[in-house]
Formats: sequence, C-alpha cells, structure tokens
Amino acid sequence: MLQFAANLSWMYAELPFDDRFEAAARDGFTAVEILSPYAWPATELAARLKAHGLSLVLLNAPPGGSDAAGIDSAWASGQKGTACLPGREAEFRAGFAVALQYAQALSCPRVHVMAGVVPGGVDRETVQPTYIANLRHAAAQAAGGGVEVLIEPINTRDIPRFFLNRQDHAHEIIREVGAANLKVQMDLYHCQVVEGDVAMKLRKYIPTGHVGHIQVAGSPGRNEPDVGELNYSYLFSVLEELNYTGWIGGEYKPLRGDQAGATSAGLGWLKSR
Repeated sequence: MLQFAANLSWMYAELPFDDRFEAAARDGFTAVEILSPYAWPATELAARLKAHGLSLVLLNAPPGGSDAAGIDSAWASGQKGTACLPGREAEFRAGFAVALQYAQALSCPRVHVMAGVVPGGVDRETVQPTYIANLRHAAAQAAGGGVEVLIEPINTRDIPRFFLNRQDHAHEIIREVGAANLKVQMDLYHCQVVEGDVAMKLRKYIPTGHVGHIQVAGSPGRNEPDVGELNYSYLFSVLEELNYTGWIGGEYKPLRGDQAGATSAGLGWLKSR
C-alpha cells in the first residue's frame, strides 16, 4: 500500500496556512510536508499536527539565513540553498542546526537540503567539494537524532544553474559522502523534465535503498499528477511492484488555482488509488 503526504506549502494554497492541516486531514491524508516551517513556532505547528492526526514527514532546511527573519529574507530574494556555495559554510551549518531543532520538535524524520545555485562563471566541479563537506557535516549532525538528510535533483528550467539536476549525479554524491542517513529525494516531475524514462529510473534506483522520499506532480505544468504527460497510474504500479515503502509527497500547484475547494477537487488521482 503506497503512502501519500500533502505538501502544505503547495497544496491547499486557496486556504490560510493554519487551515491547511484540517483540510488535508479531511481529505484523508495522514501525513504532510512543509517547505519552510520557520515562520511559525514549532510548538504551534506541533499542536496543529496533533489536533488533526497528522505526521510531518519532510521539511526543508533554510535556503539561506539562520533565524526566522533571515530565512524569510532568503526565500523572498529567491535563494535556493547554500550547501554548494564556498564562503557560506558557517551560514549553512547554522541554518541546518535550526532545521534539526524543528525536525526534533516536530518528530520529522527527514530534512531536505537544497544544493544551491552555481554562481555565474563557476563550474560545478569547482563547488562540489564544498557541497560534499557540507553534506558530511549535516549527515553527522542529523545521525544522532535518527534524522535522514535528503538531496534532490531539480531541473534547470525551473531553477537555472541549480547545482544538482540528475539522478545519477545525486547517487554519485551519496556514494562519495558515504553516510548511511544521506538519501535522495526523487521528484518525478523534475526527473521527467531533465531525463525522462522515469519508470526505468525507478527500477534502477529504488532497489538501492538510497531513495528516501518521492515527490510527484504532473509534467510539464507541475499540476495534479493526473494532468500532463506522465502516466502516474503506471508509475505507482511500478512502485508497488518494487515494494517501495516510503512516503510519496504531492508537491504541485492545483490546476484550479485559488478557487474555493481547488485542492480537494483535484484529488481524483489519489482517490483512484
């Protein structure tokens, strides 16, 4: 039986954030993801999760900054992580420490570390040692609390010059870092945009045990999984065949936008499971 989580930063956007927990639970979700929880006290989020019988299964480390104001400023300015950026190691470590505090307070077992955007005029090979060193630090810090650190290949159409784009590169990084709690967050939308051949990527990488989380959205519009060129009914059957037991997060923009009930109305893909 596949397990699905609602990403509350993308889904239910027609509602105030505080109301999204109840809406997700009403639609049958028992787990959620939150892109950036840092604008809310962890105690408040924990209370909302508990009130609606929800587990938080994934959160993102800050894209920059190390306190609520700095993190908010980083999001507002379009930063996409600091893990690969030389000279910002102290900022990365401070931000990751905040993420771990939230993960522990919210009993969240996974923290996604965004790699960051490669500066203009610099190649990936130049910044990769910084990325490796920061991931080793993060994995070591997270291991004591039983938290997994996730890295996600993201397409360069949505984020130009993003450091990590391909599944094979992500798995090379996993091997080089050599930490048991460092895993890949496999977003099938990004995989389709960059590489295609998604079912074969699942067959190749799920059996390794190095995929810690999956996310889904339709392609090319990043709407509901049943909108677009990807056949998720088939892909879900592949995941069942491979005995995938992790979570699958819905990280997409509901096609109906901010209309009342937009997210719930688009859950046909989930109800058909």
